[in-house]
Amino acid sequence: MALNFGQYPIEYDPKIHGPYDPARFYGKPDTPFGQLKLSEVGSWLGRRDKSPRAVVGAISRAYWRWQHKYVQPKRAGIAPFLQVVVGCMGIFYVFNYDKISRHRNYKHH
Repeated sequence: MALNFGQYPIEYDPKIHGPYDPARFYGKPDTPFGQLKLSEVGSWLGRRDKSPRAVVGAISRAYWRWQHKYVQPKRAGIAPFLQVVVGCMGIFYVFNYDKISRHRNYKHH
């Protein structure tokens, strides 16, 4: 088994797809989740690739979509910075929830 770290995805063909876009999925297209009927959700989840490589690829594509939309435009605003700050606030809230929950104001009788 050859490790393909830093390589193009196996499904990518420059003759067919043109220039490489890290935010694009080059595998076989499937029905979008929003167009599924409730009875099709189980089979749709069964068709997903759940390997660590596929999970890392999905996270990478989401990161690059976020980069292309918010960070890399010519007139990028303050949105990416606020998104990172709010995300960090949420993560630290979850980490410190036990300490924060002990400081609730209880009504003593």
